[in-house]
Amino acid sequence: MITAYIYQNRQLSITELTADDRLPANTLWLDLFKPNDEEREWLSRFSSEDVPDEEDINEIEASARFFQNQDGLHINSLFPQRVGSDVRAVNVSFNLRDNFLLTIREEDVGLIRLLRNYLRLGRLDIDTPQVLLLELFNLKVDYLSDLIEDVYTVLDNLSEQVFNDEELDAVFKQITVQENSNGKIRLSLLDTQRSLRYMQRYYRSQLSDDNLKDIREMLSDIESLMPHSQFIFDKLKFLLDAAMGFSGLQQNKIIKIFSVSAVVFLPPTLIASSYGMNFARMPELAWQYGYPMAVGLMFASAAGTYFFFKRKGWL
Repeated sequence: MITAYIYQNRQLSITELTADDRLPANTLWLDLFKPNDEEREWLSRFSSEDVPDEEDINEIEASARFFQNQDGLHINSLFPQRVGSDVRAVNVSFNLRDNFLLTIREEDVGLIRLLRNYLRLGRLDIDTPQVLLLELFNLKVDYLSDLIEDVYTVLDNLSEQVFNDEELDAVFKQITVQENSNGKIRLSLLDTQRSLRYMQRYYRSQLSDDNLKDIREMLSDIESLMPHSQFIFDKLKFLLDAAMGFSGLQQNKIIKIFSVSAVVFLPPTLIASSYGMNFARMPELAWQYGYPMAVGLMFASAAGTYFFFKRKGWL
């Protein structure tokens, strides 16, 4: 799907294009969502190189994620995407040209929908593709900050559940989910930092002083968020160790009960075993009170062992 965002006289209009249409004049933003072969062919008419596919967009080498050619600046950047309680990272390809911004993506991105709504409602004053790209990155940094706050909130709740036997399974599951989410958040922060520093270093001549100021502010915000991300990793490790320690403690208590039970019933077992021997001459076998005596000895030995452990504080 091809969507053209046309900005003229401080008014924004949105047009859906097909492979038979021409690129409208005054296009500020051209967004390709899951482009098919015909749409890629249409885009290649005014591109100097092949249109990147999903494999190209997901490349991790710096030379493939940040470069310049005749079409302008190319940046592949990770965008966080909330999926239920988990966080995913979606790659988006940006091509910043002199007259418009080109985005190519294979998945829906919530921040792009948010930017589109802001543009539609006139809440943003954007007149150049450079400002548009930086505004999208600014929204991403703010969203990453919100995601970090969400993880903090979840960890606060987990701290109260760690020492609850009935919720230990849920605690371990949540720790795994939050560790994965925080990893994606940190990866997105680092990727955004690399993208902005590349623009600051190699695209400086095409940026205004206000653009460079915005980049410096975003880099400063990212620097302030990185320690929070590291703190979350440390807290997750502490909660995991605490949960595992408490789980081990509970298991030790169960094993202790079995161990004490075995020792308590050891003397009665010894007595019962003695009178279960098949010897011909055992005086108590013919005695009228032999059976009550043996049962009494078994109960007395078990009770004596129990009270001895209790007095020693082992129970």
